[in-house]
Amino acid sequence: MQITKLGHACVRVQGDGGVVVIDPGVFTDPSALDGADAVLITHEHADHVHPDHLRGTDVGIWTIEAVARLLRDQAPDVAARVTVVRPGDRLEVAGTSVEVVGEKHAVIHPDYDRFDNSGYVLESGGTSVYHPGDALTAPGRPVDVLLAPVSAPWLKVSEAVDFVREVGAPTSLGIHDRIYSDVGLDMVASHMANLLPAGQSFERREPGQRL
Repeated sequence: MQITKLGHACVRVQGDGGVVVIDPGVFTDPSALDGADAVLITHEHADHVHPDHLRGTDVGIWTIEAVARLLRDQAPDVAARVTVVRPGDRLEVAGTSVEVVGEKHAVIHPDYDRFDNSGYVLESGGTSVYHPGDALTAPGRPVDVLLAPVSAPWLKVSEAVDFVREVGAPTSLGIHDRIYSDVGLDMVASHMANLLPAGQSFERREPGQRL
């Protein structure tokens, strides 16, 4: 399995059977979808789904009902390619096994309604990777790689560290990182290095770089 960090929360996963792109939102270059065999979307926020990007490909899209509803309203041409998934579903997408994990976005503020959000555990060639979307929901199973959110209005560094510890993946790759400067991202990496237990590492990559 090859994992390429793209803009913000978008990641490209090359498995044995094809390429799956997760969460190509407005902070991601549309070229992220070049050569994709399937798209997974965790939730409806614009930094995770952008209809114009999805118009640049004709492949299938797997996502939750809230995103399907948004696409039916804003991009019915795109919505025709959507398959709705639900928490607990297990499916095969572009030759990669996928498990749907979790139901809700992390709390942004108690006065806001909670958004729906489901993450995905992808497995191919004996390697597993978990993209939680905008949630701190553990996958309920061991994974080899965690795609770990590191900066958001709903997240502080201590929570990011504790989530990485809870999941316990040998390798965590920082994502959801557009709103921090390089200085802030270096601080996150430093805290991770100081606070993660033996056997866990945190990696930072620039857009376009592979893990």
